[in-house]
Amino acid sequence: MADERAGSASGPHVPMPAKHRRRRRRSRSPWSRGPGPAAAGPLYAALDLGTNNCRLLVARPTRDSFRVVDAFSRIVRLGEGLSQSGQLSDAAMNRAISALRVCATKLNLRANVRSRLIATEACRAAANGEDFLARVRAATGLSLEVIDRETEARLAVSGCASLLDPEADGAILFDIGGGSSELAYVGRGAAVDRGPPLASMEAWVSLPLGVVTLAERHGGKQVTRAGYAAMVEEVLPLVVNFAERAGVDGTRGIHLLGTSGTVTTIAGLHLELPRYERRRVDGIWLDAREVTTVVERLIATSYEERVGHPCIGSERADLVLGGCAILDAIRRVFPCERLRVADRGLREGMLIELMRADGAWEGRAA
Repeated sequence: MADERAGSASGPHVPMPAKHRRRRRRSRSPWSRGPGPAAAGPLYAALDLGTNNCRLLVARPTRDSFRVVDAFSRIVRLGEGLSQSGQLSDAAMNRAISALRVCATKLNLRANVRSRLIATEACRAAANGEDFLARVRAATGLSLEVIDRETEARLAVSGCASLLDPEADGAILFDIGGGSSELAYVGRGAAVDRGPPLASMEAWVSLPLGVVTLAERHGGKQVTRAGYAAMVEEVLPLVVNFAERAGVDGTRGIHLLGTSGTVTTIAGLHLELPRYERRRVDGIWLDAREVTTVVERLIATSYEERVGHPCIGSERADLVLGGCAILDAIRRVFPCERLRVADRGLREGMLIELMRADGAWEGRAA
């Protein structure tokens, strides 16, 4: 699958330490490509149109998870300029519709696909969001469901529950998006059938800030340390308020669990990958010092160096520091020693919920 974090393979690299540790705990991957049920088994599809990305997964259940049979991802920047105008621009809508046509073609090539197609913050916030969705239906035949923020947080929890440390009391899960960022205090994962575990969402919040909104407010290309600090300070009170409402007293027994381009990019830089590799990033554990090292080096790099790094590229070079600022605000309020990185989220959550509703893992042999 072509990943949106993969940019140009040439150009200067962000300097990283020569040595790093890869600490991974085995977990059931929803991207299994091993043996599964017969090819005639049911197919499920999940589409997520966000503020920045358009993503599609098509999969079928396996004994204890699911196997991806098709995928698509493209940065479309649907929410570009939205924070200033309150409207989706024609250029942004055209980019999104072009990507959605690809998704529609992939879905139309397969018969009897049970699907869920969602749109998030950009379509929620835009005054012309409904008009855009009507254009999508006319141009592609796809009917997108605009989900609320609580549903978005719940789907992220469902998609990432397999990565919770079973020995921990819970986790602070965060999904740093383009126009909003979801945080959830998540309890331990529990087995409910032979499929992926189910985790309780004890508290949640949707912050009205994402990588696109911060970049448009503070600038994303030439970011000084003072400008970076200003982004962190803008986010910090919102995270403090969530911690107080959630009743989280300290971080003993919990860890951070991050799902977004921000944390997967940090993991790719930490591993010094010559190109982004999902299999090496998804599920990796980073300690607080390792995250700080990568963020500090990113702050010190120029926009051109970020463009040239294969794990960032031109499409994310002006957004990555806004994401790091949101992450640093979260880390200041929840100073957990460990962060687990998830290259999975809403789409996987949708697939798991659809399959579980159909009883895909009930009564299967162990």
